[in-house]
Amino acid sequence: MANDRSIRRFVPDTVLKRDVFSETIMGHLADDPEVKVVLRRLDGVPWWARAISQLLARKEARGLRAVQGIEGVPVLLEADKSGILRVWSEGTPLHLAKPSTPEWYRDAARLLREMRRRGVCHNDIAKPQNWLMLPDGRAGVIDFQLASVHRRQGKLFRIAAREDLRHMLKQKRKYAPDLLTPAQWRLVSRKSLPSRIWMATGKRLYNFVTRSLMNWSDGEGTENRITEDGPEIRESLIGAGARDVAFASYALPAGGAGLYAFVEAPEGWQMPDCDPAPNLCQQVPALPRDAEGAVRVALLELIATNRLDELEQLRGDDPALEATLKPIVAGRLNLTDRSMR
Repeated sequence: MANDRSIRRFVPDTVLKRDVFSETIMGHLADDPEVKVVLRRLDGVPWWARAISQLLARKEARGLRAVQGIEGVPVLLEADKSGILRVWSEGTPLHLAKPSTPEWYRDAARLLREMRRRGVCHNDIAKPQNWLMLPDGRAGVIDFQLASVHRRQGKLFRIAAREDLRHMLKQKRKYAPDLLTPAQWRLVSRKSLPSRIWMATGKRLYNFVTRSLMNWSDGEGTENRITEDGPEIRESLIGAGARDVAFASYALPAGGAGLYAFVEAPEGWQMPDCDPAPNLCQQVPALPRDAEGAVRVALLELIATNRLDELEQLRGDDPALEATLKPIVAGRLNLTDRSMR
């Protein structure tokens, strides 16, 4: 564990994610720039979300402390009211790695068993982005914000541990269904009673809170806006002095797709009032282009959807492209990790 000055010595580099409960930033310590670290920052949370934010942070810190020493979990450096600092977990997210051999799934099961021995349930490994394939091919898991630590391994603990295993097997069903045994097929298709109750009750309450109380707008019916509204928006932006415009879609918090406009424009350019208008409009010094001069829309789509891991892989080792993308990534306007269905 680092001393109590670690967070104050944190040097930020890239914002990975931002929501009302925290901001996740990658960087390094001032005296150790070679080691990547990640800070979940809490001091910028709005007043009305602080209680929930601190609750989630306490759960994450408690869960991380309980699993320290297990191969494949994040190394915790420090946790206090201002944030949680951990070592960056090097690896490829599961939806990119797509493991198809038994070794990764055996190691994922090993990881869950070791967590279970310490009374820890992750409770959020249905998300493939919370699973990693580590550089040595083994399994890793991140994001302990919803983790629970149980002193006694009673019925609630056994149910939560079973759900962790079931969600891991759902990943196996998606990426390597031929490896599932008959018993695993039966387990993956049977939700526990608490899970069924959550989907019928708690999930509806969650949707009400996020959509109504937190004012997350619903974006149903916006999936075709690039085709429907793009040409008119482009005309308005070009008419206002932009050099070029590229569009991408991204997931709105309450569902549906938003329209993200990347506008190549000179310094000092002002976004005009236009109707229709994009949900997000980011001015950039230059759009990424291929050798023929065509805009590399696939890269912009990854930026718009905040998929930086995939962007890193697709970008490759190209210093000129990296120089073009760096200011776009730094100034990106969507910092959520929500994906479109």
